Amino acid sequence: MKSLFDATTANEVKERIGRLGPNSVRQWGKMNPAQAMAHCAIAMESAVGDSLPPRMFVGWILGPLVKSKALKDEPMGRNAPTAKSLVVADERDLGKERQRLCALIDRFSAGGPQGCTKHPHTFFGPLTPDEWSRLMYKHLDHHLRQFGA
Repeated sequence: MKSLFDATTANEVKERIGRLGPNSVRQWGKMNPAQAMAHCAIAMESAVGDSLPPRMFVGWILGPLVKSKALKDEPMGRNAPTAKSLVVADERDLGKERQRLCALIDRFSAGGPQGCTKHPHTFFGPLTPDEWSRLMYKHLDHHLRQFGA
């Protein structure tokens, strides 16, 4: 499974992000490319510990049951549910959100396991640095595939 701790993988993801344009056509979902990049940046802020969202009640119950499925070596499915704290409904600037997200990817990748948050994921609960890295890759890949990138 790909990991954002691998510099080659991180660079591949950033190159795919660079291919997104404001008119990239979504294959599913409601967000436009700028909103999707902002959404991904919010998730990455949790992974590096800049944001410490509380656990979702339903996550206490279902999180441990679906965590292993979510971390399997297969792409995330279309229209996966989103935590309310990750919803981006306002208009965003794609260039700014792309730059913000790429900086967070660089920071996460360079920090390695030691730079990863120890705060539990809002839905899945406690994650190891390796699990955070794989989950963040899968999440980014999901939204890049959403726009054919």
